[in-house]
Amino acid sequence: MRTRALCGGRLAAGRTGRPGTCGRRRPWRAPSALLSDGQKAAYEADGFLVLEDFATAADVRELRERGDELVRSFDPETISIFSTKKQEKTMNGKANVDSRQYFLDSASNVSFFFEEGAFDVDGNLQRQKEVSINKIGHALHDLDPAFRKFSRSDKMKALLDSLGYREPTPVQSMYIFKQPKIGGEVVPHQDSTFLYTDPPSVIGIWLALEDATVENGCLWGWRGSHKTKGVERRMLLDEDEEIVFDKDPVPHDLGEYEPIEVKAGTLVIFHGQFYHMSYENKSSKSRHAYTFHVVEGADGFDWSPDNWLRRREGFPFEAMT
Repeated sequence: MRTRALCGGRLAAGRTGRPGTCGRRRPWRAPSALLSDGQKAAYEADGFLVLEDFATAADVRELRERGDELVRSFDPETISIFSTKKQEKTMNGKANVDSRQYFLDSASNVSFFFEEGAFDVDGNLQRQKEVSINKIGHALHDLDPAFRKFSRSDKMKALLDSLGYREPTPVQSMYIFKQPKIGGEVVPHQDSTFLYTDPPSVIGIWLALEDATVENGCLWGWRGSHKTKGVERRMLLDEDEEIVFDKDPVPHDLGEYEPIEVKAGTLVIFHGQFYHMSYENKSSKSRHAYTFHVVEGADGFDWSPDNWLRRREGFPFEAMT
């Protein structure tokens, strides 16, 4: 069977060779491997890896300041609430058609999503927008210069090269605020549920922009779960453009999870089948982070046509070069 590569959120059989058009590119190769053999072995065994001081203080400051600038300039027209607990309920149905479309369009935009707890029972915003936004997503890595620079840096390319990616292709990015008092829970999940290639290839790349602790809602992970679970469920966009899951959530023991507490500037990478989560942030401290997801764009890897994330015409996914 002929393989097809990533282009514009769709499967594309032909490639032209021109930058930005999903053409054939010479795979980037790092001058030396970023990860040691021991680090690679730990990642393969555990499903995640913590890299302290990956980002400099200047890197962190630049991304924090840019995130603040984006929020200040945001004038909400369509209010979209993001909740991993109620993803289908908050996006689907006639009453939520605008919210759903805003979410789907975010694949090609820099879009803003509010915390569920930011509104009162009448739907009025209870706090300033700066402390009410859940996240900014999902094309920061392509559209915003500051986030594009970090996401496509030589150091990032070297990291992915160390893990064997031939044509690493960022497909989604988010600035996550985890606001004080109202920062929502992120339920246990695998990233391959939301971003699927055949064969699976997604990797999550998560940068702490503030210290992340148990108190303010750090990541929790199930060590080794990527080896035993496979991709257990998928979030799809069906023929009616409704967001659906193909299976019910798979129950498992939260006692298997352990906190991943890190300092600002630390990078955490995790396998697409690695189960991870975070609890609500009930503290007085925020927990800002920048995260993006990369898939293999080389021949032999197919972007699933029923993924929710679909780029608009003329705006293809762009491999790192």
